[in-house]
Amino acid sequence: MIEIDGSTGEGGGQLLRTAVALSAITGRRIRVVRIRARRERPGLAAQHLAAVRAVGALCNARVDGLEAGSQTIEFDPGAPRAGTHVFEVGTAGSVTLVLQALMPVMLAAPGRTTVRVVGGTDVRAAPPFDYLRGVLLPLLHRIGVRARVEVVRRGYYPRGGGEVECEVEPSTLQSVDLVDPGPLASIEAFSHVANLPAHIAQRMASAAREALAGLPEPLVRVAVHGPEQAVGPGGAIVLVARTSRSVLGAGRVAQRGVPAERLGAEAAAELRGDLASRAALDTHAADQLLVHLALAGAGSRFTTRAITSHASTAMWLIERFLPVRFEVDRQSSLATVSVVAAPLETAPP
Repeated sequence: MIEIDGSTGEGGGQLLRTAVALSAITGRRIRVVRIRARRERPGLAAQHLAAVRAVGALCNARVDGLEAGSQTIEFDPGAPRAGTHVFEVGTAGSVTLVLQALMPVMLAAPGRTTVRVVGGTDVRAAPPFDYLRGVLLPLLHRIGVRARVEVVRRGYYPRGGGEVECEVEPSTLQSVDLVDPGPLASIEAFSHVANLPAHIAQRMASAAREALAGLPEPLVRVAVHGPEQAVGPGGAIVLVARTSRSVLGAGRVAQRGVPAERLGAEAAAELRGDLASRAALDTHAADQLLVHLALAGAGSRFTTRAITSHASTAMWLIERFLPVRFEVDRQSSLATVSVVAAPLETAPP
């Protein structure tokens, strides 16, 4: 058994989700203690329960301690299995965060695996769905992942009720070189609202366009959804920049009391910063790709503007499960991360 201190580093739900995914992939039993110990409400919340249950269902795991507020679980996985599954997060817990845990496990299954996850598709502190579809999925395709995602229905805080379908085929992952992004080719803006006035989506997009002045004119796609396409009111803007060798993105989720113009401008400022740094990956993608790059083995490299606490924690955790090590070379405006072969470390930290 590997024992993991859930308060290490960033110490949030991502550490738990990544730990159970790696357990399922490697077949190694884990105990996670002090889960979210430094949070205002420590222990497991509804969205964490849903993610662990979903990963457990994909590998017939035996899970102990899986209840609201628990700070310790034991996860004993079986073999990943193919098939079709439906998982409900409950409330407006993020669908995209649950899929972050599920997709690496789905890749390890012996056949095609399809999941439908019900919850929040565009919620704060999580990647909006259009970021998953427009940025993360194309990058995964570069690594060799054969997958598709589709939004069936949008859902927002606090009701949730959104639904996303993800299908993954068995794939052979390959290392990639994402150090030099190459020239900027195009920018797209995906701005949408649901059960709200259309002008909110248009104002988010207009503010983003203005803040991106001097760059290639973005192709703006504005969508307005009604009750048939979305549960409750909400919205988001996601910007996608395609270079000759990579994809970068930034997004913001609509919030009550926050002007639409501010959301569009903030997303644009974030994207401009990444493009100006000459990074090949934005900081969110750098964090989310680590597991997949490690599963591909040694040889991958990428540049990013900063190493977030999420990324540092994920590196520490991955090195305990897989025979790789992450080398980080920090320069003034960029960090270069390399995946290298290393003996597997199983001792506690």
